[in-house]
Amino acid sequence: MDHDTELPAALAQPDTDGSGAVLDGLIEAHGLLEATPECLVVAAVDGRIVFSNHRMQDLCGFSSEDLLDRPVGELVSAGSAIDEGGVGRPFEGTCHRKDGLEVPVEVHLGVVQGRGGRYLVVTLRDVSELRSREAARFEAEAKYLSLVEGIPAITYIDPVDENQSSIYVSPQVTELLGLSQQEWLDDPYCWRHHVHPEDEARAWDEYVEAYRNGRSLSHEYRMVHEDGHVVWVSEQAFIIRDEDGDPWLIQGVIFDITERKNAEEQVAFLAYHDKLTGLPNRVLFEEMLELSIARARRSELGVGVLFLDLDNFKLVNDSLGHHAGDELLVQLAERLRGCTRDTDLVARQGGDEFLLLLSDLERSTGAEHEDDPAFVVAASVAERVREALAEPFTLGGTQFYATASVGVSLYPNDAHDAHSLLRNADSAMYQSKKAGPGDWLLFSESGDDPAQTLSLTTRLRRAVEGQEWLLHYQPIVELSTGAVRAVEALIRWRDPGGGMVAPGEFIPLAEELGLIEAIGDWVLDQLVRQDAAWRREGIELDLSFNLSPRQLWSPHLAEKILGKLGAGDLDPRRVIIEITESTAMSDPDRTQAILAELHAWGLRLAIDDFGTGYSSLSRLNHLPVDILKIDRTFVRGVDRDHDLGSMVQAMVQLAKNLDMTPLAEGIETAEELAFLIEHGCPLGQGFFLARPVLPTEITAIVRGSRTDR
Repeated sequence: MDHDTELPAALAQPDTDGSGAVLDGLIEAHGLLEATPECLVVAAVDGRIVFSNHRMQDLCGFSSEDLLDRPVGELVSAGSAIDEGGVGRPFEGTCHRKDGLEVPVEVHLGVVQGRGGRYLVVTLRDVSELRSREAARFEAEAKYLSLVEGIPAITYIDPVDENQSSIYVSPQVTELLGLSQQEWLDDPYCWRHHVHPEDEARAWDEYVEAYRNGRSLSHEYRMVHEDGHVVWVSEQAFIIRDEDGDPWLIQGVIFDITERKNAEEQVAFLAYHDKLTGLPNRVLFEEMLELSIARARRSELGVGVLFLDLDNFKLVNDSLGHHAGDELLVQLAERLRGCTRDTDLVARQGGDEFLLLLSDLERSTGAEHEDDPAFVVAASVAERVREALAEPFTLGGTQFYATASVGVSLYPNDAHDAHSLLRNADSAMYQSKKAGPGDWLLFSESGDDPAQTLSLTTRLRRAVEGQEWLLHYQPIVELSTGAVRAVEALIRWRDPGGGMVAPGEFIPLAEELGLIEAIGDWVLDQLVRQDAAWRREGIELDLSFNLSPRQLWSPHLAEKILGKLGAGDLDPRRVIIEITESTAMSDPDRTQAILAELHAWGLRLAIDDFGTGYSSLSRLNHLPVDILKIDRTFVRGVDRDHDLGSMVQAMVQLAKNLDMTPLAEGIETAEELAFLIEHGCPLGQGFFLARPVLPTEITAIVRGSRTDR
């Protein structure tokens, strides 16, 4: 009641004897007041309760008689609202029960006017359940906010309508898009304004289709941050339905997946591109070559392939380090791009090899190469490549000149399919390399016969299966006494179809084909067996054998070698493992770790062909090497060539300073031997001392029954 109201006629009696008339009137109006659904009390002007209906007893536990004449303020606490006559608006209060508990109530005050004066009518509504629900809702909301605002994603709630509006968005919208929550909520088009223009129509259509059909939503698209950078997001949303099962709200989550997308793009890029240079790789090159040939076949055009290989690239890695080698490849890639047309393709084959694809070349059917427009374009590109390499490269502040050998193959003149075109360009490159560094050559049938190479490959695989090998042993001699101190095992191939084949003719191919480890295992097995046979004859020598790069870097090398030596009771301290200087320097950090492990087990180590591999002395100083073998190119004629003599003296002294034993290879004359003895070289080997021989002849040499001097 928000204004004075006339009392019912029964109450509107003059109050001639205090409250008696009022009580009589209330009694007469009892039925009316009891019928109200609210808890109700009537108080006189002085605040004394003059009436309460039965519902009050349900609320407070006091009977009507208990409440009669009690101050209404003892029953209901509502601040000063009652005292100030807060009529006309509901307010919060507390009802004090008889049992001492307090019940939250909603209080309504009204004033009625009778002949006896004004009366205060107080109605109370128990809101305990409402407050409990509100508390539960607040708690749930707090938990919800704690949850959604703690995950690394935007959470939003939209009504199911087409107005693009939102009723909630989590604070992560600021971090992801640079927007405040209020900006998102105030602008119904905010989301669409921040979807990437290329994705906007698709993303919106997918969103609308999902809520129209009542389905969940899962899609990916790009959004644009306030500062302009692009963010990839994944959005998942679902429909919340009301009690009738009708769509009510859309709740969604927007995750930042930029890092994942970048990683996927990187993986996709690397599948077709070289990581170091960014150029297309062999896979993409072959696909583009196939397409170019198909297009050329339809339109009677030509296609050119240039196969490029850097000359002496190992020199860069060995002398300046792998970082410099990588920088050279990056700079070369840029120069090659500048040598080709916009329609051409430059790719990295791998290592220091590159491929150039010249597509859609005009050609003249039946014309000689020199007159064929396709050849003219290919030759022009090859010349530009050579000119580009004439300028020095700057690597770590050092100028370096590089040359490359280039092979050229043309469709349809030299081949009619992609595989053959590549193979012929590769073959022409090798012929160019043989002719001299820094040149290019067009494929010619007169070059290496691919059929011969295939035949050699087949025979070599058969040799590995049939173990068509033979070991010769060359004595290593103490120069001052002539005593044999060790032997070096040298493998030969007994090819049934081609006689005895020297290792230089088949070892590189075995490396390339991945057969060298099987050959190396055979050598070590034979060496162990032969040592046992010599020991039975009373001969005990140190044994030396060579490891190729592939063997050196094979897994579990030390374990494999020690296992074979242990099976034959061969002391590791009598075994010398030889690696070439270029192998040691190709990856010095990796080599150092492997050699250190071998050396720790007692195996002795030798650097072969020293002086030919551009060693870094600082690297050599840290390698656990026992023997330094001076290459035969320095020994040959050392007694006659003053410069060679000075170099050999320096190498002998260097080895001793590094606590290594110098060993001279390729001694072929008495004068060379005398020079080496005079200048303190303790060990040597060569034809003058003894040729490589069969194991049975080693026994005679050691016992002094024969000599090759």
